[in-house]
Amino acid sequence: MKISIKVKPNARKNEVTKTEDNLFLVSVNVPPADGKANEKVIELLSDYFDKPKRAIRIISGFSSKKKILEIE
Repeated sequence: MKISIKVKPNARKNEVTKTEDNLFLVSVNVPPADGKANEKVIELLSDYFDKPKRAIRIISGFSSKKKILEIE
């Protein structure tokens, strides 16, 4: 399954909000430096979808706020 997300780094709290069918807003409380925000996004989505972290992979948008992820 592929989903599109928009990341909001340096947010007050960590949360995942579904806005449309395959569009999610992921707020993380870490800065977008050294891939820390990407790691936190994968951690939050693994909890949200109840999947292991290794089952979630960023396909595109590694350094962008808009990303496409694949979930096994």
